[in-house]
Amino acid sequence: MKILIATGRLAENTVRKAAGEKADVLVADIDIAAFITPKKLVKAIQDAGFSSRYDLILLPGLVAGDFSKVSEELGCKIRLGPKHAYDLSFVLHFTEEVEFSEKVPACELLADVRKEMAFELVRKAEEQAHPSLTLGEVKLGGNSRMKVMGEIVGAAEMNPADLAIRIEAFIARGADIIDLGATLNTLPGQIRRAVSLAKTLTCTPISVDTLDPELIKEGIEAGAKLVLSLNGTNMETAGPIVAKAGVAAVVIPDEGNNLENLIKNIEAARRLGIEKIIADPVLDPVGHNITESIVRYHEFHKTYPELPLFFGAGNVTELMDVDTIGVNATLCGIGAEAGASILFTPEYSDKAQGSIRELKKASEMMQLCKIRESSPKDLGIDLLCIKEKRRRPDSPLPEKIIMARASKNWRVDPAGPIRIRIVPDRISGDGGLIVAEHEKTAVAGESAREVMDTLLELELVSRLDHAAYLGRELEKAELSLRFNRSYAQDDVF
Repeated sequence: MKILIATGRLAENTVRKAAGEKADVLVADIDIAAFITPKKLVKAIQDAGFSSRYDLILLPGLVAGDFSKVSEELGCKIRLGPKHAYDLSFVLHFTEEVEFSEKVPACELLADVRKEMAFELVRKAEEQAHPSLTLGEVKLGGNSRMKVMGEIVGAAEMNPADLAIRIEAFIARGADIIDLGATLNTLPGQIRRAVSLAKTLTCTPISVDTLDPELIKEGIEAGAKLVLSLNGTNMETAGPIVAKAGVAAVVIPDEGNNLENLIKNIEAARRLGIEKIIADPVLDPVGHNITESIVRYHEFHKTYPELPLFFGAGNVTELMDVDTIGVNATLCGIGAEAGASILFTPEYSDKAQGSIRELKKASEMMQLCKIRESSPKDLGIDLLCIKEKRRRPDSPLPEKIIMARASKNWRVDPAGPIRIRIVPDRISGDGGLIVAEHEKTAVAGESAREVMDTLLELELVSRLDHAAYLGRELEKAELSLRFNRSYAQDDVF
């Protein structure tokens, strides 16, 4: 394929370096490449005297305008390249495989395409997987993907409306199994009502989280597919109920997290006729023998590779004042090597919110690693949130600069003050609305740009300094929604 890349004077060197021998470069009579127009493109081609025919002309990704007539005139496709010249070397690898867009920059298009391909690979692998056991349609163990279990702490005693919102939120975030937690004060009727409500809201398998045999019985009768947990304290009373119902059970060791004791409890469960057993060697928190517990998982999986393993990632994330994204991804990688089948998290504390989504994506990444026999990088999906995979080139400092300083003058905008706040999406935990309140009206939108544009259109802002201030605050509000953080006007983000 013969390719021509159009650019401006400022980006010429970067574009030529990125293009190498893979494409010809056309420099239009303009400094900033994003301002290329159809007329400027035609003139640049004529001035350059290009006589050979091209199959594809790539424009800068931020170019706006209709190039369809020029495309017809030249007899070749004109498409958007990446937003940044630095990404051309990456984009050019895909010119034979991907149909680039007239509206979507190539960098964004390729990211979406690679992501779709990755998810399709995970979906097919899961479809063809041979599990050790199933919970309804959910596969566990074998070569299936690790599944994410989200625990709703104290679910049995929650108000039905609040419980329904929490269940819907966990499903929206990607939970494969919903675990309903009980407390020492939970009554049998409460666990039955909680399970029954959950069953009306989702087909996702429901588990009950309690050691109380009576609550286990009520949960099973209401439709729970999984029981957390069985050990020496309740095996003889709750075990027969589990065996008769044919549901799955997580078997844990008694006090001390002893591996021999766990094996003893598993053998007791088998004698009672429980067929669907999930073992939990117990993941200890950092500072409390986490290394020893990981070794325990490894040793157990080598001895009993056929048994699915329960991996309590929340035991670590809830007890660390560290952002959960990297911790969850690392735990997921360790879990994959240790044979984990269920990744457990309660999303109990504010700092652990988002763990379900993080673990779900991490589990998909680890599945792709297994399929491709690679490390968890360059997969098409990732958990990069703050840091970037490819840093853009830094710009040099101009020779003549004026050092900036904040203005000490402040005056109220005659058009009136505006209060900014956010309303997060309670279900998905991702995004929400930015609200700008004026005495005349309130404006709500998903992005800082659309809210600011609307405020200006309604003539609710009359001073440049006020507009600049609002732009800063609205952008902070948008970032707060994007990173699932709280927002307070005038506070540092």
